Amino acid sequence: MAHLSITPAAASQIRQVLDERGHGLGLRVSVKPSGCSGYSYVLDFADEQGAEDVSFKEHGVAVYVAPEALEMLDGSEVDYVSEGLNRFFRFNNPNVKDECGCGESFTV
Repeated sequence: MAHLSITPAAASQIRQVLDERGHGLGLRVSVKPSGCSGYSYVLDFADEQGAEDVSFKEHGVAVYVAPEALEMLDGSEVDYVSEGLNRFFRFNNPNVKDECGCGESFTV
């Protein structure tokens, strides 16, 4: 069974955005072919669970993963980081073999 973990920082950010939106179940994650290295993460907020979505719940929030992304995301950690003025979700993905220089895409 695939596993994905959520850091407390990511959970806090997901909860904050859902509270601001006033609705939603959690964060939706998928991947798409993109960039110079192969794939990129696609993030959105889930307002409903898709029939085939797999959900991972931790720290009071849920992350919904599209079934086609499960193998690529298995064992990943979703984090939320601040670097200077930038704040973003970061995936610590043990399946990544290479990333492009700009950090927008990856190869598994």
